[in-house]
Amino acid sequence: MTYLAGKMVLAIEAGAPNNGRGEDTTARVKQAWVRGGKYPYVSAQAVRRWIRDGMVEQGAVPSPVTRVGKAQGRAQKANTAADPIKYADDDLFGYMKAGAKKDDAATTLRDSPFLMGTLLSVAPVRPTQDFGVMSRGVIEPVLHGHEFYSTDLAAPFLLDVPRIGTFTMPNTDGVGRPNYLTKEQALAVADAAAAGATDVLFRDQPALRLPLEVRRERAALLLEAIAGLSGGAKQALHYGDRIPSLLVLIPFAGGINPLANVIDGDEEGLRIRGSVLQRELAAWQGEWEAPVRIGWRPGFRDDLREEFDKQCAAELADGTIVIDHPRTVLRDLAGELRSGQRDAWFDDPAR
Repeated sequence: MTYLAGKMVLAIEAGAPNNGRGEDTTARVKQAWVRGGKYPYVSAQAVRRWIRDGMVEQGAVPSPVTRVGKAQGRAQKANTAADPIKYADDDLFGYMKAGAKKDDAATTLRDSPFLMGTLLSVAPVRPTQDFGVMSRGVIEPVLHGHEFYSTDLAAPFLLDVPRIGTFTMPNTDGVGRPNYLTKEQALAVADAAAAGATDVLFRDQPALRLPLEVRRERAALLLEAIAGLSGGAKQALHYGDRIPSLLVLIPFAGGINPLANVIDGDEEGLRIRGSVLQRELAAWQGEWEAPVRIGWRPGFRDDLREEFDKQCAAELADGTIVIDHPRTVLRDLAGELRSGQRDAWFDDPAR
């Protein structure tokens, strides 16, 4: 297979995991208007930051960030080292680092092998506004407020496994696909080659590919970071668990994610429909690899779990679908990647 398609659900209870722009003395949570209702959400940028931080906790060295430009005004920006050979997060999450106008050759970019959707509430929710007072040691109390909510948030994600540790090279004009290395980085190819990197043709583009052991490790680190997901705003007042309560993973031959209508919601909340999953798998027969891995936390929506088990009894019995704790599912798959059991995923399938 080539891609690992997935969808995750986070159960938020009286939380404010991602704040929007505040108004006066009130901190607002991020929310979108959908069909006339308010749907709280956590941006993909925030989730990717949580996963990056989780990779550091697992031992990855983060790419250093440098702020450049004017202190005031629109010219300021921040860049990572933009070195995907050395840093796993630059490799997995991508970047764009623009050179000076007179030195376009210094511009380098990489589109992310890991694609993350917005964690959007599965149902409309009206956030609660909490009213607070700071009166300790002051004559005139200071009033302030913030929002929080309870809901299930769901988002799709996709991991382009062969692209991990694979970097196209600029052509003689310095032009390449959006995962290319600068000329300066290309000069380091000899050093990378000495470390085991090889020249390959990747999706019709000349490319440099890191050793398979490095690519296995980076993919495993990403999954383990999701298995221990933590972070978010307002933790001092609204501490909450951020481990996915539900997670589905399907290896696909192409960049398809069939889970949009398997896990969704209506006015009454979360829906998990085994019959929809069965029909999606049938429609894409030959394009995916069993088993479909489902992580379902004990005690989370037992009513939906009971119905799902009934609908997919045959698939559960023959091993087409396997269900375990999300942490167990992710860490076991990370172990399979490290041990070489899924090495075929790191190359595009022959057509």
